Amino acid sequence: MCFYPKGMMKIIAINGSHTGKRGYTHFLIEKLFNGAKQEGAECEEITLAKLKINICKGCSVCNTEKHLLKCIYEEKDDVTMIFNKMREADIIIYATPIYVFNMSGLMKVFLDRMNATGNSEDFKLSESGLFFHHISRDICSKPFVTLICHDNFENEMSKNVVSYFRTFSKFMDAPQIGTIIRRLGKLTGYGKDSEKEKQYPKILESYKAIEFAGKELVTKGKISKKTQKTASRDIIPIPFFSILKNFKAFKKKALEKLKTE
Repeated sequence: MCFYPKGMMKIIAINGSHTGKRGYTHFLIEKLFNGAKQEGAECEEITLAKLKINICKGCSVCNTEKHLLKCIYEEKDDVTMIFNKMREADIIIYATPIYVFNMSGLMKVFLDRMNATGNSEDFKLSESGLFFHHISRDICSKPFVTLICHDNFENEMSKNVVSYFRTFSKFMDAPQIGTIIRRLGKLTGYGKDSEKEKQYPKILESYKAIEFAGKELVTKGKISKKTQKTASRDIIPIPFFSILKNFKAFKKKALEKLKTE
């Protein structure tokens, strides 16, 4: 049974990649969308690289009585448009590549602009019991998926982003309904090189799982742990690679092999 049996689900993906629709982040968003559309969802990708997004200046004008919840850039860039689309959405996908161990600067600049959507003088407790303040729930509290990609095989590479959105969920009362981490994008050709994919056939299983994740968003309202695990799986064709990659001696041998190739 469809998670939204009385109407069409709306899913928006916010693409924080500087390469926009030319990059791996877009490719993975499309995989999720393919599955969701098969179940009747309406999907839209918002590409931050194509939009004007000013940085939050920390001026606090948005917290004054005269301009409460109104950013000084409200009519001067595209953030209000994005927020309006978020209001209309049932699920939001925050999609970002890893740049220098964190989310892209584009994504962080955009998220910083949520500062103007909350009244910091109206103190409250979040549903998880954290001391915070008023938030615009129609923007900040939507169920969301975190979609992360990078070129490394280390789990450590994405930990900052994973931790950030876990904290975001708790303070914003936003249900986190799935996290997908796709590693080794360069090694597998960023979804554009079938010859490289043949060398790592498990990547195709991962892509199928990402499409299935899109279906689950519509039919179940979340991505199952099993699907998240398959979508985020290690794809190196070495037995027990997920365990071996934690040992320094194994990494040294792998490094030596890479240098000789």
